[in-house]
Amino acid sequence: MSSIQIYDSLEGQLRPFEPLQAGRVGMYVCGPTVYSHVHLGNVRTFLSFDLIFRYLQHQGLKVRYVRNITDAGHLVDDADEGEDKVGKRAKLEQLEPMEIVQKYTVNFHEVMQAFNALPPSIEPTATGHIIEQIALTQQLLANGWAYESNGSVYFDVEAYHAKHTYGVLSGRDIDAMRSGSRELDGQSDKRSPLDFALWKKASEAHIMRWASPWGEGFPGWHLECSAMSTKYLGESFDIHGGGMDLKFPHHECEIAQNQGAHAHGGARYWMHANMLTLNGKRMSKSTGNTLLPGELLTGNSPHLSKGYSASVARFFIHQAHYRSVLDFSDEALQAAEKGYQRLTNALNVLEKRTASGPVAGTFDVEAWQQGCVDAMNNDFNSPILIAHLFDAVKAIQADQQDPALLGQDGAAALLGHLKAWMFDVLGLQAEAASGATGASSQKALDAAMAIVLDARRKAREQKDWATSDAIRDQLAAGGIQVKDGADGSTYSVQE
Repeated sequence: MSSIQIYDSLEGQLRPFEPLQAGRVGMYVCGPTVYSHVHLGNVRTFLSFDLIFRYLQHQGLKVRYVRNITDAGHLVDDADEGEDKVGKRAKLEQLEPMEIVQKYTVNFHEVMQAFNALPPSIEPTATGHIIEQIALTQQLLANGWAYESNGSVYFDVEAYHAKHTYGVLSGRDIDAMRSGSRELDGQSDKRSPLDFALWKKASEAHIMRWASPWGEGFPGWHLECSAMSTKYLGESFDIHGGGMDLKFPHHECEIAQNQGAHAHGGARYWMHANMLTLNGKRMSKSTGNTLLPGELLTGNSPHLSKGYSASVARFFIHQAHYRSVLDFSDEALQAAEKGYQRLTNALNVLEKRTASGPVAGTFDVEAWQQGCVDAMNNDFNSPILIAHLFDAVKAIQADQQDPALLGQDGAAALLGHLKAWMFDVLGLQAEAASGATGASSQKALDAAMAIVLDARRKAREQKDWATSDAIRDQLAAGGIQVKDGADGSTYSVQE
């Protein structure tokens, strides 16, 4: 059996996955900043790591999955100056900051539940770990990698780079970063424009503030994840994940902080999910080229002709590798819906398959299963996995004509494997798809087809072959195949 290979963003290549502790995995993923509704780009990232979480568990590994909630310290434009995103939204909506946090945390959880994402093992908040962040800042000061200035504490990037490499993850050149940074105007507390805040002195207008050895202030955004990942996974742990946009500065700064405090970079594997576009263009609220999860599910968007189920959307997302750019469009979603219907219809046929044919079939189910495992072991290659699932669909359709293909044992084994890949790993839901795959729609279709098949049965009993054949042919023209057997007639919806 092949071993799991992970593309490590730090090394820039596939690496065999070797957990620190045999049979156990520690994984940290940067969660949302809860100041607004979660967008589809976020959803894609979290579903990518949900897939990884599911597969690692499917392989028998015990996973501690930590995904944080950023509820303070993340300033507008990811900067070290300006307003806190939560605080700014609180002023706009005339609410307390924690009301904003609660409102959008609930929204995030509702969206994740709708898309059938498993909850993380631990979901820590930045505001719940102020003590740990202060302690980490003190450690960096004691180790000589930080300095205090006018009530704020900054990480000394230039001093760090003299002994390590700042830019090791993102591949950015520090000389280029220096030349691209604005000159300090003498008003800044920083020694260098490259330095980033560990702890910021709160201005009079800043709502969210805490006492610290340096006066009232708030933690830096980058500091939060270093503190929380260390607390729950240790100074060194297996996987750190997030969106591609977090490589710099967020994850770059995390590595520097971890190296400065603990003499190593924290995570042993860095993983990044790629961006999401809409109709070939980057999503942007300012241009109107954006799509929220609720709009996707309801179809209440100028970009969509209708709503799509969460399972169809999830199926569409997993049709692309997590490291590939994924473009959302109405046409692509329609195609994904058809593919998902084909997959679920085949599963329905297999579930209803009667014990016919020989015990052993000619289709090598275990070789097919190994192909699925090999795909996921190759950096969680869900598109290849889905291609294997459609190979199974073809086998199921062929088995309807020749039950010797699967046989009784092969059909049972394939059914178990197919359900595991679809529901346990890909996280699809049998009852969640819209249209022909929804539970209510499927029930209605079954009821209607029962009437049609009964009429055809009566025609056959009366030897009215013309009517019987006409019903069959008309159904076939509409994409419904009828199969006659000893136990009666069954139907399946074809692509």
